[in-house]
Amino acid sequence: MILNIHTGRQRKMNKMPAVRYAFIILFSLLSRNAAGQEKTPVQAVSPPINTEVLASNRGLAFQMIMDKKISSIPRLGFFSVTSLVGEWGEDQIGDYMTQASLTYELVKGLKFAGGFHVTPVKGMRPIAGLIYTKASAVWLFVANSRIDYSKDTNVEGMFLVEYKPEINDNWRFYSRLQALYEYSTVIDMQTRSYLMARAGLSYKEITFGAGTNIDYYGPEKHNENSFGGFVSFLLF
Repeated sequence: MILNIHTGRQRKMNKMPAVRYAFIILFSLLSRNAAGQEKTPVQAVSPPINTEVLASNRGLAFQMIMDKKISSIPRLGFFSVTSLVGEWGEDQIGDYMTQASLTYELVKGLKFAGGFHVTPVKGMRPIAGLIYTKASAVWLFVANSRIDYSKDTNVEGMFLVEYKPEINDNWRFYSRLQALYEYSTVIDMQTRSYLMARAGLSYKEITFGAGTNIDYYGPEKHNENSFGGFVSFLLF
């Protein structure tokens, strides 16, 4: 009987999702980092929250990107991407996505992330991945990779490039390309992809111009295209 109990417990332990091990590693690193920060405090600098609305032939598309550091532990932060599309004539929103993760900076510009991902089709899933960011006054490059832990595991990559050269002290030219590709390891096919393009002008924290979203849904690659104008704001 004692052997059977021990075997049952061992089986439960073996079923522990891999994402829990990722969080154990993350918080172990945080504990070590927190001890070091007590001796040498560093002022955390975070980029502003980017909030954007695209009004198009399809409807209203909203996106918000947040990448914040915790002041007392600069290596620790929070990364989130939320996007949704409200189509004209529809009462409910059927196309939305939220990804939220705790992040730990491994080296400058490279972070380990662990959190969750939510869509109306797949529900909420635990995720882990890497985020790489390279920024200057003119260029911004972001690469966000993730894998979710479920029976039908998905792997995803998102890339964003911005080019914003200065016109004068207050105005800049603005352009952006953003692409996503999600792949299912079970059916060996894509499940979601898109390409976003923006071009316009920035006045201080406000950007506006023309934009397009080219979306593909499911293995059959059902296509929806949006063309219109956008406005975005940089918040605190």
